[in-house]
Amino acid sequence: MSGAPAPTWLRWLPVVLLVFIPLLQLLVDRPVDLGFLLGAIPPLATLAYGPFGTAVFSAAVLVLLNISTINLDRPGRGDVIAVTFVAVLSVAISWMRRRRAVQITTIRTVAEAAQLAVLPPLPPRVDVVRCAGLYRPAQRGTLVGGDFFDVRRGPYGVRALVGDVQGHGIAAVGTVTSILGAFREAVLDEEDLADVAARLDRRLVVDAADAAAGAITVARVPEGDPDSVVGEPPVGQRSDPTSGELFATALLLEFRPGSGEVGVVSCGHPAPVLLRGATAHEIEVQPAPPLGLGFAGFDRPVERDVRLQPGDRVLAVTDGVTEARNDAEVFYPLVDRAAQLAAEDPGELIAAIWRDLVGYARTIDDDVALLVFAPDPEGEEPDTGTVTGEVLESRESGGKENRGES
Repeated sequence: MSGAPAPTWLRWLPVVLLVFIPLLQLLVDRPVDLGFLLGAIPPLATLAYGPFGTAVFSAAVLVLLNISTINLDRPGRGDVIAVTFVAVLSVAISWMRRRRAVQITTIRTVAEAAQLAVLPPLPPRVDVVRCAGLYRPAQRGTLVGGDFFDVRRGPYGVRALVGDVQGHGIAAVGTVTSILGAFREAVLDEEDLADVAARLDRRLVVDAADAAAGAITVARVPEGDPDSVVGEPPVGQRSDPTSGELFATALLLEFRPGSGEVGVVSCGHPAPVLLRGATAHEIEVQPAPPLGLGFAGFDRPVERDVRLQPGDRVLAVTDGVTEARNDAEVFYPLVDRAAQLAAEDPGELIAAIWRDLVGYARTIDDDVALLVFAPDPEGEEPDTGTVTGEVLESRESGGKENRGES
């Protein structure tokens, strides 16, 4: 069978029943009708085996029912026909389940490839900047949610984008794709980091206008029939009239080659944290409105330049981190915890913060993105990178077990 394998106990259950029921029939002193129990084996086999395995168990059941020495209450012709019908039906169901599982696996593989094309793994190094990232979508079974990030090398340095769109899950993927596409072009074209932010804003404004236009249904009333409307979609297919509202928070960073500085632009996003040795503090930056509100025409984002020292690291997160709360409804103290967990290697720092966040928060219901950037012009490429969603789920489970949660 394709997909996740059946539990071991479920695979052994038909085997145990196939052996235990005849033995029990032989051991009882007086005749007891146990043959009907064998009829449950073929349906059970469909849950753990493919069509061939189900057929083998079905054939074994029919053979046992007709062995006179076992004396499974000597089933009549009607009983054998009923069990045979159940066996054939079980084989057919198993074949359909296998076919459906193959289809689902194919669809899932294509979907994962598409999602990875939208949000590819973060490389361990982009030019002179070491990178490490962790991403956990709120919606299980997906690789992309409402948070997004990207790091690109361009003619004006290494530029990074971290953001959070309205909503999360599959519904937010379209907006994420649009923003990342605009960012990858702007990295090559725009000299000023604030102009990159303005370009992303315009992209969302245009997308919102298109979405609003698509939400309007043009209906035509046929002549002579005022109660009938042509062109109106079914109720379940009507567009949401609020679908034209698109916005996103974003943080843009620019590591300029040879300058020892990082440029910062924030569009309604949590401020980055500068880690220097064992200390940590937020980088003060004047926030612009979120992307998608059309700020480019009246309020240009203000870029903040920060001088970096050797060994400095810049931590960028989304609100899934800053708004995580414990049982006392206290928000996660990112700056204080980052200072306590400070590590030279970006990958180790990311892993430490994630473990600490899982242990601190009551639940994590929002998308989470954690990224660390460490300018290192002369360093060698480290063996770190993006932590996959599968690893995140296992770490989360481990954290809950440590807190005594189920």
